[in-house]
Amino acid sequence: MKDYKKYIYLPVPPEEVYLALTIDLSIKLWTGAEVVFREEAGSDFSLWDGDIVGKNISFEPGKKIVQEWYFGEENEPSVVTIKLHLDKKGTSMEWFQTNIPDHDFEDFTTGLRENYFEGLIDFFDE
Repeated sequence: MKDYKKYIYLPVPPEEVYLALTIDLSIKLWTGAEVVFREEAGSDFSLWDGDIVGKNISFEPGKKIVQEWYFGEENEPSVVTIKLHLDKKGTSMEWFQTNIPDHDFEDFTTGLRENYFEGLIDFFDE
């Protein structure tokens, strides 16, 4: 199992990034796919037409989101922690994810960069 850490910069305040990550309609707009999501600790979620599924663990509005993401048959969930830091240009989004299966790591992190992060960047550039 591997961990992954990444920072991306978005040209809007942390509160706007937080809303884009926690409102189902906003998520659908920047992913272009079906979403099931509620900003509620303990709730299950589904992103990208069910390609990503998991459970919401905790929320700190405008600051932090913690989730468990599931990888197929793996017993241990992958924990995603998203921290939003105010930056002079908008928001520095810190992504830290634990327990990514070794055999999925390259494809998964490439998908994160090309779809999740680029989707958010494009959403706020428009």
